[in-house]
Amino acid sequence: MKVGMMRKSGSWQSVWDDRILEYLREKGPAGATTMKKSDYFDISRGQISDRLGKLRDHHLVQEIENGVYRITDRGEAYLDEEYDAASGAYIAESSENSDVRASEKDSI
Repeated sequence: MKVGMMRKSGSWQSVWDDRILEYLREKGPAGATTMKKSDYFDISRGQISDRLGKLRDHHLVQEIENGVYRITDRGEAYLDEEYDAASGAYIAESSENSDVRASEKDSI
């Protein structure tokens, strides 16, 4: 984790989303039932399933078979503070694009 940086979560995210992503990165592909049985979560299996669906909708996890999910490259980048879930853009891309726009303004 970079010093002084924070994960950029979206307004659609819940407090459990980071924990779900961390679990998938550490333990590998899993479904809501397996996650609930792990005692890593203090929410219901249904809530975990709902959050997995929301994370899938935002491309942070991918369903690889019926109800089993894996973390995606975007999910990894989010955990590493390299992806802004609010804007749906990689942070390096955002800062590079800002630098390009700033240099374009400077040349005018």
